Amino acid sequence: MKKFGFLLLLFVFMWAVPGYGHAASSGTQIYLDDQQLNVPSNAKAQVIGGSTMVPLRVISENLGYDVTWKQQARTITIEKDSTSIRMNIGSKTATVNGSDISLDASPLLRSNYALVPLRFIGEQMGLDVKWDSSSKSVKLYTRSSGSGNGEFTPPKSGNNSSSTGSVTAPANNASTGVTPVQEISFSQNRLTITTASTVKPKAFTMTAPDRVVVDLPATAFADNFGNQQKLDNNLNGSLDIQNEADVSGIRYALFQKEPSTVRVVIDLKHAMNYSTYNDGSNHVIVDLASKDSINTTPDATLPDGSTPDDTQTSPVNSSGKKVVVIDAGHGAKDSGAVGASRKNYEKAFNLAMALKVESILKQNPNLEVILTRSDDTFLELKERVKVAENVHANVFVSIHANSSGSSASNGTETYYQRSASKALANVMHKYFAPATGLTDRGIRYGNFHVIRETTMSAVLLEVGYLSNAKEEATLFDEDFQNRVAQGIADGITEYLGVK
Repeated sequence: MKKFGFLLLLFVFMWAVPGYGHAASSGTQIYLDDQQLNVPSNAKAQVIGGSTMVPLRVISENLGYDVTWKQQARTITIEKDSTSIRMNIGSKTATVNGSDISLDASPLLRSNYALVPLRFIGEQMGLDVKWDSSSKSVKLYTRSSGSGNGEFTPPKSGNNSSSTGSVTAPANNASTGVTPVQEISFSQNRLTITTASTVKPKAFTMTAPDRVVVDLPATAFADNFGNQQKLDNNLNGSLDIQNEADVSGIRYALFQKEPSTVRVVIDLKHAMNYSTYNDGSNHVIVDLASKDSINTTPDATLPDGSTPDDTQTSPVNSSGKKVVVIDAGHGAKDSGAVGASRKNYEKAFNLAMALKVESILKQNPNLEVILTRSDDTFLELKERVKVAENVHANVFVSIHANSSGSSASNGTETYYQRSASKALANVMHKYFAPATGLTDRGIRYGNFHVIRETTMSAVLLEVGYLSNAKEEATLFDEDFQNRVAQGIADGITEYLGVK
């Protein structure tokens, strides 16, 4: 009944508020979960005979429905999972899973596009509908993804109001059951959301354009979130994303107030796989991977329930030496993170560290050391993996500096992806983290390409945060770099037994 009342309100509102009907017939934009749909110019939303009509195929296919059109019978069939909807052009009766449903208006054809009543779409596809007066657009939200509750408040006067006011955030404390979101950051195809306590995320993908959507039930932004990261009066914000091969943007918002839900959207440049999990320390992690990658989860188990062996054999090359590949992340056109001062680039730090580690390890007669790059050169991730595979490396160590949307983020981390690399991560972190003297953020699972696609033991080291002004200065200190390089070298030699 609530849904019916809401849609009735929408219908009345369209004609009670001057200009709404006209707006819908003159280029109204359609948004699905805050992403504008690509609507052909000859398939715009229209108000016909008192009903708002929207292009069926554009909306249904973006929701994952299969649409079939039978020309001779003039029948449209929409199917997804156990739902089957059939409509006939010119008929006010639709069939939903075998039951007849009356429509406010008959579906019709306009330039080979079927237009159907917005009310019917909202009811049968589980959508909430909102009218945005500032942009003169219809906004559709999928309830299954944690969207709105169907309540709709029309503007006080007309449809040209540009005043949006501000949103009051729900109280976030233990008594309300709302968990504060403290920080959102993105680096190396990993989204990290820090919360005050464990949160179980709901994630899904959407297309046109490609994106990964992460909803955090029973959450709200921490009271001081806006002091550290972008957050406007309407509780919307975004991260500064630059030089990312796969991601064009990261945005976040208080998606709804009841129940309070923070939503984070990763805008992709192309379709990707992803994995979402909690790392056990109040972090929600979303790792992106290419569509052709094998995506594993941390601490995978074998079919018999056992855990993969953490040990790694250590063959030697033809000269009797063990082979170490040091990977200086980023390079050339890919600057990586940019320092808080805007003067220092991650690519330069990574290379300086790699060269120092190489210099130390080359003094060991039992090791052959190979760099993926020894100057300001750009390599694709797959090329870095190929270097290690071609030389049959025993270990692969990728060196990076971190970055965050919050200038307060700090500390050092060691990442592994495959269980066979966990022993290396443990040894590396034992030497590497204390050598930095920075906050120890621990050993973590990370679904990074270079440590996922390599077949030898592999780790990725995040030495510190360039986005933190104090740590930026530390990272580019010569004595600091020498000390950390020695720690990295000590970890490698102990793991390989050539100390």
